Amino acid sequence: METDLSENGHRSRRDRRIDGEWEDRRERRRRTERRESDDAGEGNDRDDKRERRRRGNRDDSDDDDDEREALRRERRDEDEDGGDRVERRRKDVRKENDDERDDRRDRRRKNETRVDDDDERDDKRKRRRRHEGESDDRKERKRREDDDEKLHKRRNDEREFRDRLDRYNDGKEGNDDNRKDTRQRVGDDKYGKEKNRKDSAQEDGAVKANEDSKVQNQDGDSTTDLAKLGRSGGVYIPPFKLARMMKEVQDKSSVEYQRMTWDALRKSINGLVNKVNAANLKNIIPELFAENLIRGRGLFCRSCMKSQMASPGFTDVFAALVAVVNTKFPEVGDLLLRRIILQLQRAYKRNDKPQLLAAVKFIAHLVNQQIVHELIALELLTVLLEKPTDDSVEVAVGFVTECGSMLQDLCPRGLHGIFERFRGILHEGEIDKRVQFLIESLFALRKAKFQGYQAVRPELDLVEQEDQLTHEVSLSDTIDPEIALDIFKPDPNFLENERKYEELKKAILGEESEGGEDSGAESEDEDEDEDEESEEEDEEQMKIKDETETNLINLRRTIYLTIMSSVDFEEAGHKLLKIKLEPGQEMELCIMLLECCSQERTYLRYYGLLGQRFCMINKIHQENFEKCFVQQYSMIHRLETNKLRNVAKFFAHLLGTDALPWHCLAYIRLTEEDTTSSSRIFIKILFQEMSEHLGIRLLNERLNDPTMQESLESIFPKDNPKNTRFAINFFTSIGLGGITENMREYLKNMPRLIMQQQKPVSESDESGRSSSSESSESESESTSSSSEESDDSRRKQRKRRR
Repeated sequence: METDLSENGHRSRRDRRIDGEWEDRRERRRRTERRESDDAGEGNDRDDKRERRRRGNRDDSDDDDDEREALRRERRDEDEDGGDRVERRRKDVRKENDDERDDRRDRRRKNETRVDDDDERDDKRKRRRRHEGESDDRKERKRREDDDEKLHKRRNDEREFRDRLDRYNDGKEGNDDNRKDTRQRVGDDKYGKEKNRKDSAQEDGAVKANEDSKVQNQDGDSTTDLAKLGRSGGVYIPPFKLARMMKEVQDKSSVEYQRMTWDALRKSINGLVNKVNAANLKNIIPELFAENLIRGRGLFCRSCMKSQMASPGFTDVFAALVAVVNTKFPEVGDLLLRRIILQLQRAYKRNDKPQLLAAVKFIAHLVNQQIVHELIALELLTVLLEKPTDDSVEVAVGFVTECGSMLQDLCPRGLHGIFERFRGILHEGEIDKRVQFLIESLFALRKAKFQGYQAVRPELDLVEQEDQLTHEVSLSDTIDPEIALDIFKPDPNFLENERKYEELKKAILGEESEGGEDSGAESEDEDEDEDEESEEEDEEQMKIKDETETNLINLRRTIYLTIMSSVDFEEAGHKLLKIKLEPGQEMELCIMLLECCSQERTYLRYYGLLGQRFCMINKIHQENFEKCFVQQYSMIHRLETNKLRNVAKFFAHLLGTDALPWHCLAYIRLTEEDTTSSSRIFIKILFQEMSEHLGIRLLNERLNDPTMQESLESIFPKDNPKNTRFAINFFTSIGLGGITENMREYLKNMPRLIMQQQKPVSESDESGRSSSSESSESESESTSSSSEESDDSRRKQRKRRR
């Protein structure tokens, strides 16, 4: 009984303890629910969280029931098994409970984080939708603003177009009828509005009434058709139809007929100017003089400027055309010059480089044709170089390149001042490297006397210097371009002016233009025979010329591959001699050999031996290498140091082996003014290599050879003590002072030589006095002879005493 009571007591205690534990758990759960309910916010999202938590609590309650059932089972097992097993099971249960508790906590945290992530995603979606809506509103607003601007601009363009048409058709005379007619045409053709159509119908009646009152004796229908078709800017009329309409017009002084002749004159001048070139210039000039250039001088100037702007390569052709017209009509040349200067000023202010280059080039060729005075060219260069920039210096270099040959003949002092300004810009070094190279190439071109840039080509030299009229307009003057000459204006004395120009045209072109039709019929057969013969000769002489230079490129490729693939110079020379060169292509072989030599990292004796072999084989190659020497020295400032060294050693090898004649050294002038740093390095390497190859003694002998003195005067100058000292110091600094002994002696004896040169001058001055002093000379001779005798007797006495 006692064991049963103790067991029952233990069981009641356990039950109580288990019940107490469950009550504590429930209390904890209630507290957590209260906290979550207090922390929860308003909204549907918070309700979802609560619902999820309630579901979780239900699951927890179910789990509690399961735990309770498990405890009861444990009690039964304890009764059956004993205390140890019960303790083990308790520990296992606690572990399981702790694990389940941790799992529940993890699940709750995951649910909370998932809810927070959903909230963040919803917020992001709302923000994105709001931003997209704002961007759509902005795009819509911008599109509306662009449409409003386009509409406003189109309306302004329409108003300007209407005003321009009104002004053009009025002809500055206030013709209301033409204005109404223009508005009618604009309204019908361009805009097509019903209101304009109604207004134009009313105005059409008034216009027809006015035309009927003006033209009483003529047919009203034909006059209105001519008025509509003859107006410029209207419907296009073929030339044959326009000519037929002009023949049908009875009143040659009417405004409609004058407008039709104006359109025909404009088209004819534009066509002649656009098709002119160096070959057909002599044929275009008579056709151009056949047109009324006095009436159409504004059209001619405008057409010349537009064509030159479109194709600057034909600037010299347009300048030659203007030169011929200027001999007969000087007002045309003056008008063209004023308009070009105005175009130049506008382009200079607007920084419009293409237009400025075109205007400057046109002025340069007008200077070459002596239509424009050379002072304008110097003034233009002064303006461009006053505040030098990269673009202004480039434009100035281009201008001097085009007309430097003519300026050298007309005003050498002014051109020298411009080149001094170029030199100062070069020394300042504030401009780009590319522009500095342009200035250096300009100095080289001046040194070569502008070779390749002659002032006027022989086929364009059509005017004698005595017949040409030169115009002077300063860049600072106020210029009137006379734009009104480009617009049609009725002429009250139209017929009389046309008759005067016909007489002037006969005086310019001669009577042959009229009588040529009668005499031409008689000599048609002879001309046909001559034309056939000339065509046959032309066919025989005609040859296809490759302007793409494909053959030249292939030749250079072959030479390069042959040079680079050969083992030694003998093999290379043997292969290169097998290449078939056309007459004039021998120079390409020398150029490619020199180019390959300059591209090497270090100088290879292979190229010098190959060049020596070619110079020894054919004299043509020797002459070509001389030309290459002159070209390389003139452009030596463009080479890098490595290329410069290779080229100098190559030519030193040719000179040292006598493959190249030494008189090519005459091109080098060793003075401080005529050399640059690059050219001095070239001369230094050249002479040092020659001294190593020949030796200083043999080199000195070759340089002192009497036959070589003329060629070496420029390297060893004796014209000025300053240049002589510079040459001596240069050779001494490079370690070749031994070849300057003659110059040192000359520099020491220079005062004595100057005195000897001055003595003949003094003797010539005293020759006139010699005749007057002959008697005194005879007396002095007698006295001198007596004195000499006395001196001889004294010497004899002294010898005896000794």
